[in-house]
Amino acid sequence: MNNYKMIIQYDGTNYAGWQIQENAITIQQEISNAIKIILKQDVNLIGSGRTDSGVHALGQVANFRTEKDLDLYRFQFSLNSILPDDISIISIEKVNENFHSRFDAKKRTYLYLITQFKSPFYKNYSFFYPQKIDIGRLNELSKLFIGRKNFSSFCKKKSEIENKFCELYEILWSEKSDLIVVKISADRFLHGMVRAIVGTLLKSIKIEYPEKYIQEVFESENRELAGEAVPAKGLFLYKVEY
Repeated sequence: MNNYKMIIQYDGTNYAGWQIQENAITIQQEISNAIKIILKQDVNLIGSGRTDSGVHALGQVANFRTEKDLDLYRFQFSLNSILPDDISIISIEKVNENFHSRFDAKKRTYLYLITQFKSPFYKNYSFFYPQKIDIGRLNELSKLFIGRKNFSSFCKKKSEIENKFCELYEILWSEKSDLIVVKISADRFLHGMVRAIVGTLLKSIKIEYPEKYIQEVFESENRELAGEAVPAKGLFLYKVEY
């Protein structure tokens, strides 16, 4: 059985996230349908993670297995010809039959983009936040999230996953030209976790004792105590490492 790994980019604006759902248009469904047209068979397309509705990807990883030997250049060209303009297969390669894009992933990195002025060019891909941002202070407070912790307070209430422990490796705030970029890396992420972390950190710099507040949020294991999630449109799955 041949196993093929793909790197995928997509604009998530018009999609209900990665994962196939009933009565909704998703990235996984669009790609699976396109593959079926070419191969004349259904495949199990496995993604490295489930991006939420409206979230984008610069480096989503997925794999599928088939008995067919593919001409990789021709297959990639054909697939991109069928897919809508807001989804693109950046690369495809044959990998070990046991490779699993989700379970073999060691590190996932997201980027969150913030603009501090109204821009018609960034409006679909960033969070317009005109209030003062102290990047130095945010980087200090971000250190409180690093390590293996219970992130129950930072995932959606209806999350079905029982294990809420994640190993967070890095949160880095920086200025890149007109944008403020938040880079977050972890072994895994819960549903809505990145957006809740960014929202909580933005909330924390407005209050008197931010360190105490963040500690209380973790200890409470209560999503309502954390900050409001920032909009999905500013979030990008940047890369997945194996």
